[in-house]
Amino acid sequence: MASETWSEQTTVTFVPAAVTESAKIVVAGGFGVGKTTFIGSVSEVTPLRMEEPITVDSADVDDLSGTPAKTTTTVGMDFGRIHLADGRLVLYLFGLPGQERFQLLWEDLAEGALGCLVLADTRDLDACHGALGLLEAQGIPYAVAINTFPGAPGYDLGELRQALALDAATPLITCDARDRTSSLHALVALMDHLVEHRPAAPLEPLEPLR
Repeated sequence: MASETWSEQTTVTFVPAAVTESAKIVVAGGFGVGKTTFIGSVSEVTPLRMEEPITVDSADVDDLSGTPAKTTTTVGMDFGRIHLADGRLVLYLFGLPGQERFQLLWEDLAEGALGCLVLADTRDLDACHGALGLLEAQGIPYAVAINTFPGAPGYDLGELRQALALDAATPLITCDARDRTSSLHALVALMDHLVEHRPAAPLEPLEPLR
């Protein structure tokens, strides 16, 4: 019986030669806020997902009231990839688990990130405060996207900015994590913010005239 080779079993998607820059972007937020869905919507490759079934042991820990149909939870990370800027820029997307008991993992995964998109749910804004605190402590710039769940209460963005204690420079947008176009809009808003606040390159001193 002929055996299959690794290449016959596995499809590998390589980064195109046109890519000149790459960046690590973290997607954070509370439990069940839509991080896995968001990365699945925008990723150009099949996302890597490290999920486990939700068990009765977590019933008193993880609040499922807003997502009663949720049957799995991220216990490691989600990973996806997308190209922007006519294919010259590749973003590697890392989705953090939502529960604060994974804070040490948050810190490891956030290290080296260019920026972060924090997803929030108007039904439980407090759930994203842990991620916001980590980003502030590590000095990682971020944008906040309100994921518009069906039936969730809507608020003026000014009220939401105040409730989340965001400064005026931090982008605050709405998105539907299930919709690719809407999710891309949120991701582009983050990238525009990062470019706008990118430190200027140091000036190279001119050689003295002889």
